[in-house]
Amino acid sequence: MHEPTPQTLNITPTSATALAKAILTSYGVPVDRANLIATALTLVDLRGVDTHGINPGVIAPAPDLTFNTKTPTMALLDAKNTFGFVAGSLAIDKCIEMAHTYGNGTVFVRNSNHYGMGATYVLRAIEQGLACFAYTNASPAMPPWGGAEALLGTSPFAVGVPGGGEGDFVLNMSPCVAARGKMRRAARRGESIPEGYALDAQGRPMTDPVAALEGGSGLAIMMDVFAGVMSGSAFAGGVHDQYKEMGRPQEVGHWFLVFRPDVFLDGGVEEFRERMDTLLRTVRGVKKAEGFERIYVSGEMEAEVEKKRRREGIPFTKAEVDALHYLGLQSGVQIKMEEVSK
Repeated sequence: MHEPTPQTLNITPTSATALAKAILTSYGVPVDRANLIATALTLVDLRGVDTHGINPGVIAPAPDLTFNTKTPTMALLDAKNTFGFVAGSLAIDKCIEMAHTYGNGTVFVRNSNHYGMGATYVLRAIEQGLACFAYTNASPAMPPWGGAEALLGTSPFAVGVPGGGEGDFVLNMSPCVAARGKMRRAARRGESIPEGYALDAQGRPMTDPVAALEGGSGLAIMMDVFAGVMSGSAFAGGVHDQYKEMGRPQEVGHWFLVFRPDVFLDGGVEEFRERMDTLLRTVRGVKKAEGFERIYVSGEMEAEVEKKRRREGIPFTKAEVDALHYLGLQSGVQIKMEEVSK
């Protein structure tokens, strides 16, 4: 029996950002930070990458944030339980500043919250002609290899490198088959997940997203080392689940590294971009496997989705739009998300 297809509305990115910004400011988030968060949330939807929601009632809306700079190229930011989007954006901008001056910059963040899509931050570096790594840890969701107890987070990470005419390289991934945000969206919409996304307690494939949410560990440990251990934030299963423990700070840690990718090339930026073009052109030019009409480079699909959705709107189910409007009304916000005119 086929599941009914939810009614879909194509919402203008501008109106989606405006509603999110208005709701955030109603909770006491300063306008500049609300704009930053709302823009980041809309970018996630534009690129077709699902993420987690936010809980403004628990997160500190406007703490004073300052950097503890230990060396000219290394700094620490205590996020003081504010939005991960804010902490991540401030951290990456600090890294960019150091990289322009010294060639590289590293920032650790402690006491943060979920920071959304890792590509949000590497794209900021790419716009400045810089390469970037962005790591974060997360609440326990999967066991280590050979274990039977959830300890490690499905911690997403991102890598970004600017390119030339062939485009940029943006890798945004999780150490599990599918991000938990995709499972939450399926659960919210009453949909099944594809077989292979998750296993049950007996190791059998399942298609129930609700059961999957109850349920690559090497990569997850690596990100716990950089984002948790080194930053002084929670680690080893200590990050709190924002859905199951809504009254507690998450204590998420992040780690960012930004650097100039052309430092060791005699031809500088021009030579670097030419070499990147050669790499990406060669990758796309290999013989295609049966059933494939095109070879994509990491980040290329998302970039095309973003271009399409900026033009045609972001698809939301009617139920999701209604829920967001209701949240706005609860906050005293009258703004409505608008559909793209056809």
